[in-house]
Amino acid sequence: MLSQRDDPIIALATPPGRGAVGVVRLSGKNMQGFAQELTHATLTPRVAKLLSIKDPHGNPIDQVLAIFFPAPHSYTGEDVLELQAHGGPVVLQMLLQNCLQRAQQTNTKNQALLPCLRLARPGEFTERAYLNHKLDLAQAEAVADLIDAHTEAAVRSAGRSLEGVFSSQVHALKDLLVHLRMQIEACLDFPEEDIDFIQQMQVSEQLQTLQQKTRELLLQAEHGRLLRDGLKLVIAGQPNAGKSSLLNALSGADVAIVTAIAGTTRDVLTQSIQIQGVPVHVLDTAGLRESALADEVEQIGMARAWDQIGNADMVLLLNDLSRENEPQYVEAQLRLSKDIQQAMSAHTQLLVVNNKADAMTPHAVLNPHVLNISAKTGDGLDQLKARILEMAGWQAGLNEGVFTARTRHLDALQAVLSHLQQARQLMSLAAVPLDLMAEECRLAQSQLSLLTGNYSPDDLLGEIFSRFCIGK
Repeated sequence: MLSQRDDPIIALATPPGRGAVGVVRLSGKNMQGFAQELTHATLTPRVAKLLSIKDPHGNPIDQVLAIFFPAPHSYTGEDVLELQAHGGPVVLQMLLQNCLQRAQQTNTKNQALLPCLRLARPGEFTERAYLNHKLDLAQAEAVADLIDAHTEAAVRSAGRSLEGVFSSQVHALKDLLVHLRMQIEACLDFPEEDIDFIQQMQVSEQLQTLQQKTRELLLQAEHGRLLRDGLKLVIAGQPNAGKSSLLNALSGADVAIVTAIAGTTRDVLTQSIQIQGVPVHVLDTAGLRESALADEVEQIGMARAWDQIGNADMVLLLNDLSRENEPQYVEAQLRLSKDIQQAMSAHTQLLVVNNKADAMTPHAVLNPHVLNISAKTGDGLDQLKARILEMAGWQAGLNEGVFTARTRHLDALQAVLSHLQQARQLMSLAAVPLDLMAEECRLAQSQLSLLTGNYSPDDLLGEIFSRFCIGK
């Protein structure tokens, strides 16, 4: 019995809804006969042919452009048939159902034209491209990242990954590591001379080079993950500190209601912006103060604010310079700062910013390390944006060479660094345990293989491709 990975599949390859053009895509093995029966024409490979598709009763459904891509010269590496039709949802569903029905019709040998044709799962076309070695795993992920990109910089980084920039650097690292493993394991065959061999082969220097190259790759990957996922920035502070005004100033639009009444913001407001091509998801939250001073609705808003603070990449704590001469406010601000630091996760960063620089109290004593801005006038906003990117680890000079990356890529590269560091530490022992060094290098290589999919458990593939859209 054939596995589901061998079933021919079909799906709409264009988004749902109305459009000028819609595409029905099929992929499978030995589909040329079915394509000819469906279209009543002989299709020249990779040449579009205008023809009419009819239902089993001979009634016309639509005129389409049919293109046949024989294996292995197709996106999936299998035979692929694309029907480019008019983009009405009903006509596309009729075409799809007609293909499913025609697949079960029998030929002169009383065999189904295309047995087991079924609807594709999310990401199954790209999964087959990976399984048929048309793309490696990092490139396959880049397809989804390209579709989901929110900025031009994110599109360019995903395009680099799709071209194989990330994969080629991973393969270069792996080649160096394989060469080193060969040398170490060769030493195992000559235990009486292992120290001389290690020194002659400059094993320590090779490990150091591998660590440096891995760190450089990790830095680029961190930039790629930032371009892909963006930065979650939560604006927090006491009531009337100017949080909503800052959200409006950063987004360049009046997305939040601003009044002088404390507690105007009752819920979390989200606005996505770009800073040098980096997506920043800015969240305006309810003012934080003693629960006893707030009504029931405001208390719910504050609870939601604390939830967002616990899941943020960065918390921007806003301080009101116009109230610096109020001891009660200053004391509450210090208490709030401590509470926020306790609520933040390990990866969250805290950025303290002074707002209302245009209305600061006379003779105010300011911290020279804290940025002063005015959300009302816009003063200091450019410096604030630069500070946000700086704290996020963004380096503008790496922008043009960066590729898209995901959290799993960062985790794998961190693991590679850890195994290489363990191997270097073993070098410092009086009696160098070559077998343990070889194992650490093997584990580092396994982590690199996970990146491109040379070795990938099925559950990892399922997790990755299930997040794709159907038809891709």
